[in-house]
Amino acid sequence: MTDVEPVLVTPDAAELVKVVNRLKRAQGQLAGVIRMLEEGRSCEDVVTQLSAVSKAVDRAGFAVIVSGMKQCLTDPDAAGSLDVDKLQKLFLSLA
Repeated sequence: MTDVEPVLVTPDAAELVKVVNRLKRAQGQLAGVIRMLEEGRSCEDVVTQLSAVSKAVDRAGFAVIVSGMKQCLTDPDAAGSLDVDKLQKLFLSLA
């Protein structure tokens, strides 16, 4: 018997496209925040946009985790490679 470290399942292609698009939008929002700071915009405006960026990045992370969980539920072979402790740590790192 070999010691193979279980890995998390990666998102399927369709989900990956959604996550990448979400992150690209967040990237644009972050560029907007930098521009706002450089222009001397109000603290309230900057914090509001930073909050939106943070939520977008968090949602992308959750989408990756959910996609992996869905794959494990639909593919019994993939479920065997699911490391529940690692998945929980990843999930909590976003909380």
